[in-house]
Amino acid sequence: MKKDYYKVLDVPRTATEADIKKAYRRLAMKYHPDRNPDDAEAEDRFKEAKEAYEVLTDAQKRAAYDQYGHAGLEAAAGARGHGNAADAFSDIFGDVFGDIFGAARRGGHSQVFRGADLRYELELDLHQAVFGHTVEIEVPKLVECETCHGSGAAKGSKPQTCDACGGNGQVRISQGFFQLQQTCPKCRGTGTLIRNPCDTCLGQGRVRRTRKLSVKIPAGVDTGDRIRLGGEGEAGRNGGPAGDLYVEVHVREHAIFERDGEHLSCEVPVSFATAALGGTVEVPTLDGNVSLKIPAETQSGRVFRLRDKGVKPVRGGSRGDLFCRVVVETPVHLSGEQRELIRKLEESLKQDDTRHSPREKGFFDGVRRFFGV
Repeated sequence: MKKDYYKVLDVPRTATEADIKKAYRRLAMKYHPDRNPDDAEAEDRFKEAKEAYEVLTDAQKRAAYDQYGHAGLEAAAGARGHGNAADAFSDIFGDVFGDIFGAARRGGHSQVFRGADLRYELELDLHQAVFGHTVEIEVPKLVECETCHGSGAAKGSKPQTCDACGGNGQVRISQGFFQLQQTCPKCRGTGTLIRNPCDTCLGQGRVRRTRKLSVKIPAGVDTGDRIRLGGEGEAGRNGGPAGDLYVEVHVREHAIFERDGEHLSCEVPVSFATAALGGTVEVPTLDGNVSLKIPAETQSGRVFRLRDKGVKPVRGGSRGDLFCRVVVETPVHLSGEQRELIRKLEESLKQDDTRHSPREKGFFDGVRRFFGV
C-alpha cells in the first residue's frame, strides 16, 4: 500500500506549492543517498518524498489524486504513458535546489550585473586632513553609453533574447540525477544578443569617460581612511546598478609635525642659555603660534604637553594634544672670544660636577659599576 503523499511530506491538503517545495527540500537533504550511503531505509524515504513532490506540484496530477487517490493517478498514467524517471527527477531537483546552487530563474529575463567598485588614492596635506577639505578629482571609468542608453543596440533596434539559454544567461548540463549550470557561452551570461550593435559603444552598452567629482573630506581623517561615494563606480550592465567609488586617503609627511592618531608631536629647538636660565619660546601649532614657558635647567629631551592642540578624530571624541620635545641646540660658528668664554664657564662648572652635571656623574658611576672599576 502506497502512503498518503501529504503525510509523506508532512503537509496539510491545503498546502501551497511553496510549502510542498520547502517540505521536499528538507526531506531530500535529510535522506539523499549521497548523505546516507548503504542505508536502504533512507533511500526508500527519499524515493517516496520525490514521488510525492512530483505529484503534488503537478496541478492535473494533484487534482486526480485529491479526487480518486492513487487509483486516479494510475489511470491517468496508463492513458498518457510513463515518461523517463531520470529526466523527471532532474527537473524536480533543478526546481527545488536551483536557488541553492545559483540557478537562474526561468522566464526569459535578461541577467543584470552590478558595476565594478573603483579605488582612488588621494593625497592630502596635514592641515587639510585635520580641518577637512573639499577637493576636485578626475576619475576614469566606464559609464552608460549616451547613444544607446546602455542597451548596446543601435538606434531603432533592441537586444534579442538569446536562443541558447532562453534569456536566463545560464544553460543546464544533465549528469545523471543532477544538473549543473554554467554561463551561457553564446550570450556570456547577459541573456540577450546584440544583432545590430551601437556605433558608439560597439554593443557594450558602456564607454570609458573621465568624470570630475567634488569630494568633501571630513575633518580628522588619517592615512588609510576610506571615503565611500555610492554609485560613483563603473556603470552596471543590462540595467544593473553602478558600483561605488572608494577614495583612500594618504596624508603627506609634514615638515614640523608627526601624527599619531589624535595626537601631534614636534621638536622645539632651545638655545643653551634659555635651557639653563629659563625663558619662553614660540611654538607653532595648527591653530597658530603659542608661547611655551621653558623653566630653568631644562634638559634636552624633556617633553611639554599642550592640551587640545592636536586633532579631533573623524569618528568623534575629544581633540588630541601636541607634545613638544625640547632639543637644546649647540652653538655653531663661534668666534675666538666666544670659545674662550665657554672654556671659562666649563672650568667654573667642573669645580662642582655633582651639583651642575648630575646626569653626567650618574652615567659614569654606572659605567664604573658595570666594568667593576
